[in-house]
Amino acid sequence: MIIKKILVLVHITTVFLLLGTLLNARVPPSVFPGLNLLSLAFPGLMVFNLLLCLVWTVLRKKRALLFLAVTLLFLSPARRWVNYSALNTDTPNLKIVSVNVKGLAKGKDKVDEYLKNTDADLILSQESIGPYAIPGYAHQTKDYSVVALNSKTEIIREGNLSSDGVGNAFFADIKCNGKIIRVINVYLTPFSFDKGKVKPADDFDTNKTKVKYILKRLIPVFRIHEAEVLSIRTAVEHSPYPVILAGDFNAVPNSYEYYTLLDGLQDASVEAGTGSATSFHDYKIPIRIDYVFASKTIRAIRYTVDRSVKISDHYPVIAEFKVE
Repeated sequence: MIIKKILVLVHITTVFLLLGTLLNARVPPSVFPGLNLLSLAFPGLMVFNLLLCLVWTVLRKKRALLFLAVTLLFLSPARRWVNYSALNTDTPNLKIVSVNVKGLAKGKDKVDEYLKNTDADLILSQESIGPYAIPGYAHQTKDYSVVALNSKTEIIREGNLSSDGVGNAFFADIKCNGKIIRVINVYLTPFSFDKGKVKPADDFDTNKTKVKYILKRLIPVFRIHEAEVLSIRTAVEHSPYPVILAGDFNAVPNSYEYYTLLDGLQDASVEAGTGSATSFHDYKIPIRIDYVFASKTIRAIRYTVDRSVKISDHYPVIAEFKVE
């Protein structure tokens, strides 16, 4: 009896923590950064919530219906991590690849060969070094430090978006199937963890020190991200053209960064992806920090994370659209 009461209390707490992640759509890190921390825990909290729902169902408890009803609130947030989309038979007319190339550490030739073979119309790269030209692509953006765009079609206007951190972003207005669209390439400030300091240890005191180190890195960067995404939002909201916004956000789904950048756009993974959307694989637990968003008039037809190649510590994300 006591165990069941404890489980109920634990389940209620889990639900409230999950509800807290939804507040990231309204509460910025400068007000309460703890909510952004919850977004990192969302997958684990969701799995734990479902397991407890299963327990109540097996025990034939009426509370199972209540908890399952509340769980419906978290289905859309969960789809940002793992999704299923029905096959879309429409023919796309725009293909995009976005990838963090990690300073071309695997070799420029290897990265170039892969990206060229994708035959994408637009290639957005992050953590590239200086001006980055891919063979076979006639048009490139200027040197925006860590971000670059290679395009098969003409770039008619471009500009840097201000950044308060060490990340960067730019916009480029390009011709696409007789129309003009605005492409925004985003690389938000990285957390730059020392891998040795985040790897779990065998003793409690060491792990406690590592948790403090992680929090000390996370919270200040959350606040930097807040300033960065607000400048990027300006380029979206003032755009005279439909928008594609993609890149390495260094932020997980259901975070403040995710909600703020998604506003008014659609997540191509949610609209057309199937399976896990995780893209960063440098740690034991893969996470999703790479995205492709688009205006509603740029309809996602297919979305994949290409895990067949390792040209970086990120897998390339590939999105195909129909520009209407």
